[in-house]
Amino acid sequence: MQQPTFKRIIPITLVALFFLFSFSSCKKDNNPVETPGTITSIVSSSPDFTILKAAVVKAGLAATLDGAGPFTVFAPTNDAFIASGITMASINDLSADALKSILLYHTLSSKVLAKDVPAGPNANVATVNGKDIFLTKNDKGVFVNGINVTKADIMASNGVIHTISMVLMPPSGNIVETAVATPNFSFLVAAVLRASQGNTNVAEVLSGAGPFTLFAPTNDAFKAAGFPTIEAISQADPNTLATILTYHVVAGRVFSSDLVNGSMPKTLNGGTVTIDLTNGAAVKGKANTSASKITSANLVTTNGVIHTVDQVLLP
Repeated sequence: MQQPTFKRIIPITLVALFFLFSFSSCKKDNNPVETPGTITSIVSSSPDFTILKAAVVKAGLAATLDGAGPFTVFAPTNDAFIASGITMASINDLSADALKSILLYHTLSSKVLAKDVPAGPNANVATVNGKDIFLTKNDKGVFVNGINVTKADIMASNGVIHTISMVLMPPSGNIVETAVATPNFSFLVAAVLRASQGNTNVAEVLSGAGPFTLFAPTNDAFKAAGFPTIEAISQADPNTLATILTYHVVAGRVFSSDLVNGSMPKTLNGGTVTIDLTNGAAVKGKANTSASKITSANLVTTNGVIHTVDQVLLP
């Protein structure tokens, strides 16, 4: 039998390669890579973001977050809004300007992926709102103002979305101003004012540049500690109150995500308090027989952060 010659093999091979290349090209064209949508389109199409979508629309930010960017949005899910006490009805009750201020506090004018967050606590970043948020990355994950990022790096054509478990509220004042505006801290405010009549002007200290972390006892905590009324606080020795109050304050912003078992840095009166994370976050004073539970955490102020506690800490 006559064997095929080398000259006849070459054109047959070229034809086969041509058809193989054409088939591969057609196959690729039938499966184009999809480009992610904008931040607005992703939020609008997700069933997890229906409250956020309503807030974005009412605030007039849909077109902004549909623009070129890049943006980073820390996006509260529906569950995050509800956990923060904000429902769809609440969105309807808030003004467009109030919603805009809150939403822009969740927005950065740059693209920041989870890997770009520096390891360690409290890297401050300016938001589009103009006020800083504080990013933390540790072995527990990525956090913003102590709130955990539940899903990172949802890519958009104009930036990135990170979902978070609570709504971030922009600070409206310093520690003293924030306490004055909080009904459950009225006994604390009375104690600060009374203590400021002694050798240490506690109100002035807590209104200063800081930053500070305050473990703030509730009204019930003061009542349990032997101050049944604000009148009782106004009759207490101011220097004793100053010693107690400055025992509740440490230097620096320490969010709940920064807390570890063991001693905290020295308090403003030179003492130490101890953190116990065994059954939820709790803090214990040196003379307390039991730990004081942190019942609400990460209330951001212009000069620090407040954690609510259910007992007065005793130095």
